[in-house]
Amino acid sequence: MAEPTNTPMPTAPGTPTSATPRSASPVGGDGDSTPPASASSGRGSVVVPIPTHIYYKPEPSSSSAPAQAASPAPPAAAAVPPSNSKPVVLHIGDPIRYNPATYAEFAARFEVVRPPAEQRQRAEFARALRERRWGDFAAVYRPFWGSGGEMGTWDAELVTLLPDSVRVFASAGAGFDWADVKLLGERGIIYCNSGLAAAEAVADFAAAMIISTFRVLPYCISSATSSSPEAFRQCHVRATGQSRNLRGHALGLVGLGNIGQQIARRMSAGFGMAILYHDTERKPASLESALGAAFRDSLGDLLRDSDCVVLCAPGGAGCLLDAAALRRLRPGARLVNVARGSLIDEEALADALEQGRVSAVALDVHADEPNVHPRLAAHAAAGRALLTCHNAGGTVETHAGFEELGMRNIIAVLGGGDPITPVNLEYLRKKQ
Repeated sequence: MAEPTNTPMPTAPGTPTSATPRSASPVGGDGDSTPPASASSGRGSVVVPIPTHIYYKPEPSSSSAPAQAASPAPPAAAAVPPSNSKPVVLHIGDPIRYNPATYAEFAARFEVVRPPAEQRQRAEFARALRERRWGDFAAVYRPFWGSGGEMGTWDAELVTLLPDSVRVFASAGAGFDWADVKLLGERGIIYCNSGLAAAEAVADFAAAMIISTFRVLPYCISSATSSSPEAFRQCHVRATGQSRNLRGHALGLVGLGNIGQQIARRMSAGFGMAILYHDTERKPASLESALGAAFRDSLGDLLRDSDCVVLCAPGGAGCLLDAAALRRLRPGARLVNVARGSLIDEEALADALEQGRVSAVALDVHADEPNVHPRLAAHAAAGRALLTCHNAGGTVETHAGFEELGMRNIIAVLGGGDPITPVNLEYLRKKQ
């Protein structure tokens, strides 16, 4: 699946709890544009303008006045800075815009090199790596999901061109199937995602999607907007017989990482649902008790026992719900996917909807984004499916968290500490 260009891709890696930075400043930028001079959220947040030239060299700043960048670098700024006494960080994508105080610390520690958009296209980017145009940089930093991916998938072609000096790759986004994290690990490079920053937003979105499957919201919405008084009247009568309260129903979570845990808390405490889960490893009894979550040894058992199944597992798990698995669902079960479109056989899911084995679905992710499966789109038009555009993790707070968490991961690793959100430590080897 091609890399999306809009919002983060949720997965549920086992990452520790951490505070997510807050900002309600609007996300902007087209790859190289300067953010607005200021924007208010109603909470006093202000976007500090960040010049878009290659090197950020903030002047000393106080806590009340974020640092401003120096005047634009000369035309040769695409090469590594001449006085390279500090570790170099290769910053791919838009300038930072939400966390100027953290950035002041970041730029004081490192020489930050940000190639312009034309140098991030795959052929030119690979050429620059071969030429060591940016020197022996120590880290790669991608703060936003909507930019910095112009070079495409980080496969063997690109990974093998990285200098031996690289120790950490910190990126926006929860998903990491766009990078060969195994190969990065084998080269001694820690890959850090930002799933922790997206967990709250994805869990909120998932809660809305779960509700939609029990309260037939797509049918209610399509009837109300059909401009047909008769459709309105029919829905007013018929939706009652199709809608159910959530309390007492079993919610089956495929994956109980940060996102799964937050969904469990919301749906158990807020709606009285019984929580079941299946994961590659069973969670500690203390966590199960805190969440009121019951473990199922197999995916088949989870499907059999759940009234609504939510996929919040990493995309690398392959297709989890094929035709055979879908037959394990309870008759009339509901399905929500906020993980990866590749986890579901969409043709088999369309069959299950048409045959009534699945009563309702809510899908934020799709196998061939930005293309939506035509049969599932038809079910959405008929009010049996809620389909969205990979929006679950996409909030201002999430993007601010991506930006902050990436910098914190790099500061930690290059400072000799532990990464905050690593996903490939099992592949890591000690660099000689």
